Amino acid sequence: MADIGCEIKENNGIVVVRLVKEGKSRHTVRGYVVDENKEPVIGAQVRIMGTKMNTVTNVDGEFYFDQTMPEKARVQITYIGMQTVHLPVKSNMVINMKSDTQMLEGVVVTGYQQLDRRHLTSSVTSKDMSELEIPGVADLSKMLEGKIPDLVSFSSSGEINATNRIRIRGTSTLIGNREPLWVLDGIILSDPVGLSPDVLNDPDYINRIGNAIAGINPQDILRIDVLKDAAATALYGTRAANGVIVVTTKSGREGKPTITYSGQFTFRKRPYYTDDKINLMNSVERIQFSQYLAEQHYIYPPNMPKVGYEQALSNLYLGIYDQQTFDEQVSRMQTMNTDWFDILCHNSFSHDHSVSVSGGSSKVRYYTSIGYTDQDDVINNTINRRYTAMAKIDFDLTKKLKVQFNLNGYLNNRQYAQSDNNPINYAYNTSRAIPAYNSDGSYAHYLKAGNNGFYNFSILNELDNSYNKQETNAVTATANARYQATDDLFFNAVLSANISNSSLEGWWGENTFYASSLRKAEMGEEPSLTSTMPYGGELSLQKNRNVGWTARLQGNYNKYLGENKHHNINVALGLEASSSNYKGDNYTQRGYYHDRGRTFASSIPLDYASYWSWVRTNVPHITDTKSNMVSAYATLSYSYKQLFTLNANGRYDGSNKFGSRSNENLLPIWSVSGNANLQEIFGIKANWLTFLRMKASYGEQGNMLDNQTPEMIIKKGNMSAYYNEMTSTAAYFANPDLKWEKTHSTNLGFEVGFFDNRLQLEAEYYFKKTTDAFMSKKISDVNGFESYIVNSGTIENRGYNVTLTATPVKFKDFYWIVSGSMSKIFNKVKTVPGAETYELNDFLSGTAVVEGQPVGTFYSYRFAGLSPVDGGPYFYDWEDRWNELKDRGNYFIYTSVLTPSGRREPDITGSFNNTITYRQWRLGFTLLYNLGAKTRLFRLFDGLNGMGYSSEQNVSRDMLDRWMKPGDEQHTNIPAILGYGNPANQYYSSHWADPGLSGWSGNPAIATNSWTMYDYSDVRVVSGDYLKLSTVNLTYELSEKQLAKLKLQRLAITLSAYNLKTWCDSKLRGQTPTQGGFSQVQLSDTPSYTLGININF
Repeated sequence: MADIGCEIKENNGIVVVRLVKEGKSRHTVRGYVVDENKEPVIGAQVRIMGTKMNTVTNVDGEFYFDQTMPEKARVQITYIGMQTVHLPVKSNMVINMKSDTQMLEGVVVTGYQQLDRRHLTSSVTSKDMSELEIPGVADLSKMLEGKIPDLVSFSSSGEINATNRIRIRGTSTLIGNREPLWVLDGIILSDPVGLSPDVLNDPDYINRIGNAIAGINPQDILRIDVLKDAAATALYGTRAANGVIVVTTKSGREGKPTITYSGQFTFRKRPYYTDDKINLMNSVERIQFSQYLAEQHYIYPPNMPKVGYEQALSNLYLGIYDQQTFDEQVSRMQTMNTDWFDILCHNSFSHDHSVSVSGGSSKVRYYTSIGYTDQDDVINNTINRRYTAMAKIDFDLTKKLKVQFNLNGYLNNRQYAQSDNNPINYAYNTSRAIPAYNSDGSYAHYLKAGNNGFYNFSILNELDNSYNKQETNAVTATANARYQATDDLFFNAVLSANISNSSLEGWWGENTFYASSLRKAEMGEEPSLTSTMPYGGELSLQKNRNVGWTARLQGNYNKYLGENKHHNINVALGLEASSSNYKGDNYTQRGYYHDRGRTFASSIPLDYASYWSWVRTNVPHITDTKSNMVSAYATLSYSYKQLFTLNANGRYDGSNKFGSRSNENLLPIWSVSGNANLQEIFGIKANWLTFLRMKASYGEQGNMLDNQTPEMIIKKGNMSAYYNEMTSTAAYFANPDLKWEKTHSTNLGFEVGFFDNRLQLEAEYYFKKTTDAFMSKKISDVNGFESYIVNSGTIENRGYNVTLTATPVKFKDFYWIVSGSMSKIFNKVKTVPGAETYELNDFLSGTAVVEGQPVGTFYSYRFAGLSPVDGGPYFYDWEDRWNELKDRGNYFIYTSVLTPSGRREPDITGSFNNTITYRQWRLGFTLLYNLGAKTRLFRLFDGLNGMGYSSEQNVSRDMLDRWMKPGDEQHTNIPAILGYGNPANQYYSSHWADPGLSGWSGNPAIATNSWTMYDYSDVRVVSGDYLKLSTVNLTYELSEKQLAKLKLQRLAITLSAYNLKTWCDSKLRGQTPTQGGFSQVQLSDTPSYTLGININF
């Protein structure tokens, strides 16, 4: 009993003697918890550290203990959005809690609510902006790459203004929009231009217009929350089937005004022929290649440009050149080695500046900012400028009423080349033996085939006299009022309005090859009477304007019940209405004089009948689309202590865009979920275990296409010259039986922390099944439409993710944080589409839907090897069994002859991050990896469709390893060059499955020639796996002593590198893993280096 003492206490005149253990004594502790405005903090968690004693503050912010507790006991107070407080226990305590708005790790923002992460039942990944920011990168979609589990961000172009595609937990729709929903400070954002899902889902589409978040300055962003399962996204209704990304911007804080300046200065390296990504012949190799073709009596295509070795040889044969002149010309071309990447690109310099002012009093707080970004891409003649402004003001009008006003806007200006003049594609595919300039410095032209003749062409002239100019601007104003009716009940009202405008202007000057081809005459010559543009150039203009508003009224009831406040009920009910009106017009007009005051030719003679025919068929097009939606939603959650939480969400949507069958029924938008604190439930008291939680959810969501209607929509047209009366056309086919596309989602997750959170592990598994998926079905032409949308598809997505964060070293002046994540997805289509729905190119490009294959699977011809006789390519193409294919339909024929090669999107994504801090220095680097993707090598025989190589084409150095003689087929898979003059050419330049051949008439073409089959064969498919050193950052923060001398609050200098190195398949010589031989060659990711400075005054 040596450790037993006694406690003597008088109570109402009676002396009470109580035996107690030594080292402990009975304390009466009473305290009050208040915030920075001295208002009581209701529901704060209060715990005596090292014991089981805990409670929560009441409506007055008060807590009370009357228990035996250890000597020198300490109390811990935690609350959502507040910094945790640890203090020695005293009899009477007043505890001031400070907001933790910069480090909201314990809070999850869903847009409708802020939730304590300990009570979170859904799948949400939260990131502070400091974890995502990449110096020198202004696009948030690029910053997300590899940083968020289950989120894939990718692009096939490295252009600065190319917006990444984003997929969250796979693909849940076949023909609907697959992009996630963007939410800014609780308001759903719309894209500046309402592009169709077909365009957005096209894997080769380069989105230079931008997405809904493109105009937001990253310096204004505080954090993002990515909502992934039905429990997290159900409150957003029909628009959230692809996930939700919630962006929260910064707010003002009480205190004196703080001025913050952020500047970033970026150098970006242009492409070089010596780069690993480029594997092209130099001028000597290209001339030798041409000489070999000539030695083989190669017959060139009749419409080949008149340039290069081939033109010099032609001049020799025609007697224009003598042998000496010819030899001199060849020698000059061999040493020319034109650097097209240097001529069409440059090492670029970009700069970004942001200035913000924040501060306020206990009653009024403000945050304002302006930003300017000038991103100079490495491609010449490109412009990317952005101007942003934001103002957010919070008013505490009374103790119960708080109001916030938020105004933000942006202006984006961009300029880039016409797609026909893609500088990167031209630099990659053009021979280096062709000059860019004449000896006097003027542009070198060569004759290129156009409409009805050959016309002068110079890529530099084309770029000087053509462009695409894009301007996008938007303003969003939001008012948010919160009224605290009682201690447990508050109401929130939100009203937001937005206006966005975009314009895209395309111009072709009258002295371009494009104009000459339409004019059918060179500049200055008399136009042909059959010309479709006899005078001037061409101007295309697209304008779009979107006006929208959102109104929301929400009531929140949060009540702690029971004597010890262990029971908590949280209820939210809301009504929401929104409207969006897209108006647009686009037209193309010819006879345009850009340099003559932007005027048009006013009198073009009627003799140019082809031009006037073009005018009659190219009338301006006006669009006017309105979407209205009314919604009701509710959420209910119950928590007991810190043991478990149960949650249910539901929403009902009604819209003018839904079909009659859809509006008849309650929408399938609901979820149930729960979490459990396993550490508390099982009473685990191990010092090494910080927390152990699990969560689970199930929900159903619905989706509907915007362009479907229960009634036929007739579009009234104009006067028809043929019928001599007004005409109308069917714009939308009646589809009253179309139902909701339903997605069923299940999520299971675990979270565990060890050693005071120095080691944290999070893992999740999910299963998503979409039923009644929208699919296109071909119908008879007599209906006036080629296809019809039906509910007939089923898609399955399942996967898992693992995230690990560790702090191996943690001292006063030195610590090291390591984190890594891995996400795996399995996607499969479970439905057979219509037999004639997809064509050959759909299978080769990966846009066809095939049962049993993932969405996006592309198909290839099956390569059988090279002929030992002539080196031509052979394929397993059912030639000996063609009767088994006949009349079986596209789907059966193509899935039988072709073989699935994979898809361009990866199955596994993740990152590995390191941050090392020593005193004022911070070093960090990020590695990103993608696994499971496939891609095609760039085409080797592009254009060689039986006609031959063209004189202006450059050739991959892979052709140096081509078949040259019998026996070479043992060590190479690159076919021989068999020109039109070679006897074997006829066999390889056609295919047995030609619809024009007898016996196969009425059946689809399987191929047109062996050269295209080779470029699209499985032997040209390689792994798209890669490991990329994405970022390396070194930051120096001035110490407080140094700042005091400079009278600054903060000064940080950062050196950063981006896209430093990519490790990938060695077969990818000449391209990056995210590119492929599907379309034009695009700019690859090139390294950039940034100097950043952040100053707080």
